[in-house]
Amino acid sequence: MSQLPFGYEIEDGIATITLNRPERLNALTFEVYRRLADMFYRMRFADEVKACVITGAGKGFCGGGDVEDIIAQLLERDTKEVVAFTRMTGELIENIRRVDRPVIGAINGTAAGAGAVIALACDLRVMADDAKFHFLFSKVGLTGADMGAAYLLPRVVGLGRATEWLLLGDGVDSRVAHQSGLVTKVVRADKVLEEAQIIARRLADGPTLAHSMTKRMLNGELSMDLASAIESEAVAQALLLRAGDHREFYEAWSQGRKPEFKGR
Repeated sequence: MSQLPFGYEIEDGIATITLNRPERLNALTFEVYRRLADMFYRMRFADEVKACVITGAGKGFCGGGDVEDIIAQLLERDTKEVVAFTRMTGELIENIRRVDRPVIGAINGTAAGAGAVIALACDLRVMADDAKFHFLFSKVGLTGADMGAAYLLPRVVGLGRATEWLLLGDGVDSRVAHQSGLVTKVVRADKVLEEAQIIARRLADGPTLAHSMTKRMLNGELSMDLASAIESEAVAQALLLRAGDHREFYEAWSQGRKPEFKGR
């Protein structure tokens, strides 16, 4: 694999991605978008990865698309090229959602624009107490419905909050983010990555096949009616009832020991 434009390491089943342009608030470039989208696609087939954490270097999580490296260049491109770019940014979010591993966002500082949507696409989010989300697309003359934000945000915080944030583009502090269900936990900035890694460790040590199926079902049932959802869950649960991890749970319970899940 050629040199990545961000940090990537795997340790004991946990992949950690670190956006690494701290001097630019980890703003995204064309290359970073493309390589992140590809990384999350490949992660779907990486058996060695049990959970993933994504964070930012320095004092910010991600300031969105780089004004000089992306926005200025897009103004000089034709419509076909711009659509190709916006589709690529959406591909990144879709790949984060479709990867069959829990993805935890360690929001160590400002998450603005595309950075806020990347955090939104994660399954769980740990946020620094002094950090803020900024869904600021409307403030720069763009639709707040970008990269799947208008699809995901109402499902996480409700239509009212999503409408407010996407229309007004005001900052969302950690208190409001936690109250709204946007983040799982709020901690001091110096504890964000540590707390996210603790959650990732818990998930990586657990029944990873069950986690994978749970994420698949959560994604799949968003567009189903109740009857279809119940039937899908019945089939999925029947498969898991026949899986090795559930049998291991029962045998461990019978023997009075802790289960050793294998992800199968």
